[in-house]
Amino acid sequence: MKKAKVLLALLLTLVMVLSVALTGCSNNSGGDKKEEEATEEEATEEEGEAEEGEAAEEEAAEEGEAEEAAEPEEREVAEDGSMPMVAGYSNFSEKFSPFFAESAYDQDVQALTQVTLLGTDRQGDIVYKGIEGETREYNGTDYTYTGIADCEVTENEDGTVYYDFTIKDGVTFSDGEPLTVDDVIFSMYVTADPTYDGSSTFANLKVEGMEAYRSGIAKVITLMQEAGPDNTTYEYWTEDMQKAFWALKDTAPMTMAEEIVGFCVENGYNEEGDIVGAAGNWGFLLEEGATMEDFAKKLQEGYTDEDGNFDFVSLIETENAGSDLSVLLPDFDKYDEWVEYGESAPSITGIQKTGDNTLRVVATEIDAPAIYSLGVYVAPLHYYGSKDEFDYDNNKFGFTKGDLSPVREKTTQPMGAGPYKFVKYENGIVNFEANENYFKGAPKTKYLQFREMTDADKLNGVVTGTVDVTDPSYSKDTVEAIKAQNGGEVVGPVITTNTVDNRGYGYIGIQANNVAVGGDPASEASKNLRRAIATILCAYREVGIDSYYGDAAEIVNYPISNTSWAAPQPSDADYKVAFSTNVNGEDIYTSDMSADDKTAAAKEAALGFFEAAGYTVENGKVTAAPEGAKMEYEATIPADGSGDHPSFMILTLAKEAFADIGITFNIKDLTNSSELWDALDAGTAEIWCAAWQTTPDPDMTQIYFADVANGGANAGNSNHYKIADAELDTMIADARTSTDREFRKAMYKACLDKIIEWAVEVPVYQRQNAVIFSTERINVDTVTPDITTFYGWLDEIENMEMAS
Repeated sequence: MKKAKVLLALLLTLVMVLSVALTGCSNNSGGDKKEEEATEEEATEEEGEAEEGEAAEEEAAEEGEAEEAAEPEEREVAEDGSMPMVAGYSNFSEKFSPFFAESAYDQDVQALTQVTLLGTDRQGDIVYKGIEGETREYNGTDYTYTGIADCEVTENEDGTVYYDFTIKDGVTFSDGEPLTVDDVIFSMYVTADPTYDGSSTFANLKVEGMEAYRSGIAKVITLMQEAGPDNTTYEYWTEDMQKAFWALKDTAPMTMAEEIVGFCVENGYNEEGDIVGAAGNWGFLLEEGATMEDFAKKLQEGYTDEDGNFDFVSLIETENAGSDLSVLLPDFDKYDEWVEYGESAPSITGIQKTGDNTLRVVATEIDAPAIYSLGVYVAPLHYYGSKDEFDYDNNKFGFTKGDLSPVREKTTQPMGAGPYKFVKYENGIVNFEANENYFKGAPKTKYLQFREMTDADKLNGVVTGTVDVTDPSYSKDTVEAIKAQNGGEVVGPVITTNTVDNRGYGYIGIQANNVAVGGDPASEASKNLRRAIATILCAYREVGIDSYYGDAAEIVNYPISNTSWAAPQPSDADYKVAFSTNVNGEDIYTSDMSADDKTAAAKEAALGFFEAAGYTVENGKVTAAPEGAKMEYEATIPADGSGDHPSFMILTLAKEAFADIGITFNIKDLTNSSELWDALDAGTAEIWCAAWQTTPDPDMTQIYFADVANGGANAGNSNHYKIADAELDTMIADARTSTDREFRKAMYKACLDKIIEWAVEVPVYQRQNAVIFSTERINVDTVTPDITTFYGWLDEIENMEMAS
């Protein structure tokens, strides 16, 4: 039986985002940062390598064409009459909380006001000795990294792991209150609360006592379903509520069948009355001529276990195509309340205060990525909670368990121990003032602003003086525009450009359930169908990406960012170019082939895969599809309706190639990228273009782990590909249980090969991110040196100065 709640990753929140923020406050180990910009919400999801996470998935469309310089807007002057440093940002959602921020832009706002328990270096590795600092070499230079804590990790013979933290003396919050171990414990308990719904994955760590603490509290609706329709005890709900709830058991299948068909018709996925086609988009195969009643019956069967129990709540929550229980149930807020219904541990035994400034976290097993999730933001107890409600010895941790309303009330007004104090957000501008109490020293620039602007305006904003630093999409047009300002170089008298490889990669996804043969996405025939499509798409990667990015991007051949230590390298003995072999495993390209020769070779190889998938191939063309497959497929790309996307040319050229061999390949160019996220959530997309954003550890749980052993519990989360492979699940899990990087790298290589075998993801490009500074207004000598994917300009913002 499918489950309503999907498995969340313990570390990476790989999410899809529309664009990448000024990823400056990357020197934190939280691992939960959602790099999403008003996109999807998957544990949200996605989010966010988020990959697609990244949001978390990353940029759906990458704009960046520079326009002619416009007249500068008037800059807002600070209260003392001085001119603040201004950074150009995309729009904020005003969730500036260390606990509840989601978009990358909101994350940067809150991160400037906060500190994390642990930090990372320029290579994304954890800094364990933050109090005295650790000196590590990068690019030929020694850099010292400091933080607010030390951490000692001990792996015990019984399999448990001790994480012993020591908090630095003398650290204070911006209001002068000292930062203590109590603040750390408070922050951990907020993210461990049963009602917490932010992006942190701290609660999913295998911490001793975590499950016992989070048990015994649930939503009314969950308890109601467990109690059954014959329940006669009404402690948490009324009899009328119960009757209304269980009435849904008979109506839910038909309601959801109608919702799904209506959704597919309204969004252009199917014609009016095409019940079979709409059901197929959801992975349910019906016979031709099937009725809405047949579809409803099929839905009910999908959510009925071996004992005959129908989980209609999971049906509605998982397959929902626009409506949910709040629409179907009057007074839904009463059903949605959290209540304590049984035994629940009063504390988490694995979070142990061991001294005035020390803390131990006990994990029940080795989990390599866990150290990143342990590096929580340390928020002030006295501001977000209450000191009167904190008494460690009596199991009081700064708030009432199950009630995070005091924490949520501060969401728009962050406060912490970071380099800057939040002043206000109005008229699209976030105002900061230097924190005189910052433990690394007060920032040299007293006032800082984050100013909302469109991507198209970012470059011009630096040129005209509207902003001093920003991150335009680094396309070929942007590069040429920067060079035009600087007299031919990207670093010059007007603009100083700093580029790093993006911590993510662009890809083309293929949904296994929707691009399959005979209703079996795991069959060899289905894999060969997807391999045929992937082979054609791969043939045009180089010309498409070169046209859009020029030298600002490169082709990738595995579904992982090249910035990851786990990424295969061309020098590896078993390195392969993606989808470059035929159905017999033979190379289809040679080094002396012309572009036309490569296209012909790709078509020939694709025909071989189509034939192996059960298609009829005659005289160099596909003439008929096997049962459950089609002669026509659609690729969705959020390219503003104008083809403005790195992968648009790839799709266009592939469409011509598919037509040559008898396959219709449609391109759906969206003007509103949210339609793509809706389609992915609904499971209706067949093929799509997007990009993933990653955090330092390459854990693949959230994106590819399906939990096959438990009926595919993760098949609806960030696993948009619907890949469900027990062997892959095992390898992903095994890779987490070792801290041996070489072992993990080998295991992840095997995972990547398995993903390629399924042909659900075509890796396309690794682009560069650019942050541009006004050479005239910023003292570029004070900008963070050796900026990397994992260590951005905001990580040493306290040293930056305006030009004199």
